[in-house]
Amino acid sequence: MTRVALPLLLLVVWAAPAHSAPEGTVTWGAHVSLAARWLDPAETEGTIVPFMVLYALHDALVKPMPAGLNTPSLAESWTMSKDGLGYEFVLRKGARFHNGELVTAEDVKFSFERYRGAGARQLKEKVREVQVLDPGRVRFHLKEPWPDFMTYYGTTASSVGWIVPRKYVEQVGEDGFKKAPVGAGPYRFVSFAPGIELVLEAFEGYWRKVPSVKRLVFKVMPDDTTRAAALKRGDVDVIFQVNGPVAEDLHRTPQVRISSRQSGNGVFWLDLPDQWDPKSPWHDKRVRQAASLALDRQAVNQAESLGTSRLTGSIVPRSFEFALAIDPPPHDPGKARQLLAEAGYANGFDAGDFHPYPPLYAMGEALSSYLGAVGIRTRVRTMERAAFLTAWREKKLRGVLMGLNGTGGNAATRLEAYVTRTGIYAYGVLPEVEDLFQRQARELDRTRREALLHQIQRILHERVMHVPIYELSPMAGIGPRLEQAAVGLIPAFPYSAPYEDVTLKRH
Repeated sequence: MTRVALPLLLLVVWAAPAHSAPEGTVTWGAHVSLAARWLDPAETEGTIVPFMVLYALHDALVKPMPAGLNTPSLAESWTMSKDGLGYEFVLRKGARFHNGELVTAEDVKFSFERYRGAGARQLKEKVREVQVLDPGRVRFHLKEPWPDFMTYYGTTASSVGWIVPRKYVEQVGEDGFKKAPVGAGPYRFVSFAPGIELVLEAFEGYWRKVPSVKRLVFKVMPDDTTRAAALKRGDVDVIFQVNGPVAEDLHRTPQVRISSRQSGNGVFWLDLPDQWDPKSPWHDKRVRQAASLALDRQAVNQAESLGTSRLTGSIVPRSFEFALAIDPPPHDPGKARQLLAEAGYANGFDAGDFHPYPPLYAMGEALSSYLGAVGIRTRVRTMERAAFLTAWREKKLRGVLMGLNGTGGNAATRLEAYVTRTGIYAYGVLPEVEDLFQRQARELDRTRREALLHQIQRILHERVMHVPIYELSPMAGIGPRLEQAAVGLIPAFPYSAPYEDVTLKRH
């Protein structure tokens, strides 16, 4: 058995914890309109945004933390069988949900079986059975050795390992759970007004530590300038997804600081769902090449992230295991027009709607303009993020989509969502890519597996299946009241976490 042990941690006594009572309120200016489904780990949809809430309200057996990518949490340890077919978790003694019930192996089994988010089809096909050994131990039996089980189960590649209380969910029903979720995280649910705010309160029975801050408030503020103005006034304490002009303004604001990280998991690209239609101009590789050559990536990078993001030719970030570093083509509108003419579109063509990733509408306008300059005419259509993700997932969006994914994992988990038959956002699949993907999923030799994943990435690049833009360098604005905003404590995570580590300055 291969054992992964948990570093010694201070346990909080449930009945009478010895600590200073949490005090004060910290407010986040949320860059998206929070969706009710993001309060439920079963619904996470291949985007990092729900984890902004999950890290406060819920907890996982294993999750990314400051200590490492796969940090035992509700599980105090886990083991893998020598044949790679079994994973056994020992649950942390005394860990409780917000309603006082102990976290048990039955809850773990229940949470896995009800999971329907990103990677669900892949997980359900690979796992043969979840066995409850006793209230404190659970074992996952795989159909065949699968090297990515812990990548899905223990990172933000999915939220399948985040645990909800079986008895409570069965009592209140699925809709009732979304209206009043109960988790095992450092903060308990107080209220949620869709489109307005989410309020959470410190859970003093949290196993890791008692939160320092009494109350967390997430106020919905999709507009960049509105969020920045609220931060400058002191109405909110932290804002995320700070773009270039806002960052320049905040840099000039006394007592406000900008947190910027050079490496993250987020990649922007253009997704072209109509390429699978033989009658569409996008079906011609030369048209897709023209779109890539039309983009001035560095100009967009400068405008949106002060030039700190890294240009890329892949949807897989370079920081991921098994990533193949691919540079994008240079900005060459002349060559783009030539390719369009060769493909039979010397006068360009109407490419339909352009759907920017919400709320990055200004970036979408810029990208649409670059396409238009070479004759690829689009109309920008804006949507709220939850609606956008639902429409993308249900394959209802056509034309041009501006994609973004900031979840964790590795090259295989990133590719699975977009280029395989189980992919949550895959509009079509190349048979040779599917074959290579299934081969790498069974391959236990790391060198051979890397070669297969590199081959997939080369094929996607050579056939221009996507138009990658850059790897995002996320920026956040932090107000003067906070001693520790917990931004950047977890490597490559763009939001605050762990929330129990957030602290206010003491005067």
